[in-house]
Amino acid sequence: MKSNTHPKYGPVVFNDLASGEKVLTRSTASSNKTIEWEDGNTYPVIDVEISAASHPFYTGKQRIMDSAGRVERFNARFKNFGKK
Repeated sequence: MKSNTHPKYGPVVFNDLASGEKVLTRSTASSNKTIEWEDGNTYPVIDVEISAASHPFYTGKQRIMDSAGRVERFNARFKNFGKK
């Protein structure tokens, strides 16, 4: 492998701002912000807006769209469209 062609790969903490959950993993992403982890070591931290801990698809708190009501309203609105 060529030297100096690959980014540095190391431990990083991802902080979910929506749920407050933090995950220690490895990544090529880096940050100037740091956080002290449970093991006493300091790691770079990357803030993310949403993750699996707070995304509605993974948490089961999805909104169900009322598609039947929308279709009925559409049909009622345009039932005479094109008729003379």
